[in-house]
Amino acid sequence: MKTVRVRNSEQILQVNKVFCLGRNYLEHAREMKAEIPEAPVVFMKPATALLNDGEDIMRPPISKLLHFEAELVVAIGKTGNRVSPIKAKDFIFGYGIGLDMTLRDVQDEAKRKGLPWTTAKGFDTSGPISEIVPMSQITNRQELSFECRVNSVPRQRGSIKNMIFSPEYIVSFLSFIFTLEEGDLIFTGTPEGVGEVGEGDTIEAELLGYTKITHKVKVA
Repeated sequence: MKTVRVRNSEQILQVNKVFCLGRNYLEHAREMKAEIPEAPVVFMKPATALLNDGEDIMRPPISKLLHFEAELVVAIGKTGNRVSPIKAKDFIFGYGIGLDMTLRDVQDEAKRKGLPWTTAKGFDTSGPISEIVPMSQITNRQELSFECRVNSVPRQRGSIKNMIFSPEYIVSFLSFIFTLEEGDLIFTGTPEGVGEVGEGDTIEAELLGYTKITHKVKVA
């Protein structure tokens, strides 16, 4: 069972499900030449995709084009379903920073053929994740922002304020389809600026003011 650490605590969360959102930032949808969604675009990664801070991201041999996508991650704190948007905040344990690593060439081919994205998004090491910062340690949730750097060069900057669908809306939406459980993670989508990384590159993703992760890219 995969686990994530809790900031300033010996507590760990066991991860059951990993949900991910596509196209949750307007400018990213535009850079991908995709339609603006009217409802959340949801896919999943297996928990085995998760990667702890400092471990290597491995590009599998089925791909030659690996992209980074930095994302704010929601951790669910208790079990529930059919949760109203007003009550959704009570189900959010905390936030972290993650990377939705994507085999872009594999994804593009799947899209062209109308096939699922699972291989492109769910491979081992495709879900680097930080420790989780509990809500009690977050001073102003409305100001949460994050940054992604490749080889120390800033490449992405995102804010919770710029999401098309808020974390509370996402939690409520998912809960009417899936039972949410303690430890479930939701990667909430990436802002514009995604791009390629290759052998030897270093990716840093930081939830500004709280926590960060650093990973080296290798080719399997």
